[in-house]
Amino acid sequence: MKKNSLLFAFFFIGLLQAMAQTDDIYLFSYFMGNGEDGLHLAYSQDGLNWKALNDNKSVLSPTAGGDKLMRDPCIIRGGDGKFHMVWTVSWNEKGLGYASSENLVDWSAQQFIPVMEHEEGARNTWAPEIIYDDKKKQYMIFWSTTITGLYPETQDSLENAYNHRMYYTTTKDFKKFSKTKLFYEPGFNVIDGTIIQHEGNYIMFVKDETRTPPAKNIRVAKSKTLTKGYPVAGQPISGDYWAEGPTPLMVDGRCIVYFDKYRDHKMGAIASSDFENWEDISDTIHFPEGTRHGTAFKITVEEFEALKKSLEH
Repeated sequence: MKKNSLLFAFFFIGLLQAMAQTDDIYLFSYFMGNGEDGLHLAYSQDGLNWKALNDNKSVLSPTAGGDKLMRDPCIIRGGDGKFHMVWTVSWNEKGLGYASSENLVDWSAQQFIPVMEHEEGARNTWAPEIIYDDKKKQYMIFWSTTITGLYPETQDSLENAYNHRMYYTTTKDFKKFSKTKLFYEPGFNVIDGTIIQHEGNYIMFVKDETRTPPAKNIRVAKSKTLTKGYPVAGQPISGDYWAEGPTPLMVDGRCIVYFDKYRDHKMGAIASSDFENWEDISDTIHFPEGTRHGTAFKITVEEFEALKKSLEH
């Protein structure tokens, strides 16, 4: 009996170890300052406590675009298993940055994709995001742009008179891109869109950028179709502070949306189990000093160990 008990104990311990080895590690891609030094990465095992990798130093320097910034870095795992990243290269250029990697350390040559070059009045290309459409086997890249003269009903003279709407393009190979189209026009100045797929819905979080009177909050819109069908976003789900750069992550059955409390110079978060009722959990999260907004995503334990080892050399 003792022998059988011992064998069972060893089996149980081995099973627990195997389960632990299959757990995901959460990563957070972010920038610091104005994005001059490039991509930063942090990791977490619980989605609340985040620790910087590489001593909070950049792991990739920006080279794309004229101003060579790397703001708002958005990283996803694509249908090919690679990591694909897009980012803001400048405050006022008509394109965005793109690169891919198999290990988050060695990246492809950085591309400048001129998605708004055809629009004479386009002033910027901000906060691009990327998502893989597994139905059409292609990638959708979407961002916010101000086009001078459009949507005068929401025009403001403050904040350099920016008046954004969201646009998108699709690609299968990052060489050929579909014609840029209007993606989201909710009737207000809108930036920082991000999308998560959940139970047959595409759930999009956006920032209401209205300045007068100030909104500066996070809102939600849902659609059954990735590229269209999103209604005017509902009531704010963030609190009485200015928030931007939302990014969602599923952690133990609930969605945590991280964002930048940029006037307070710290990160914030809200959480929900049903995408309807949201709880502010900002007091429970911890990020590296100087973190600005980016993207939360998952990698395997094996990928994480390889990433740590590569950055230590």
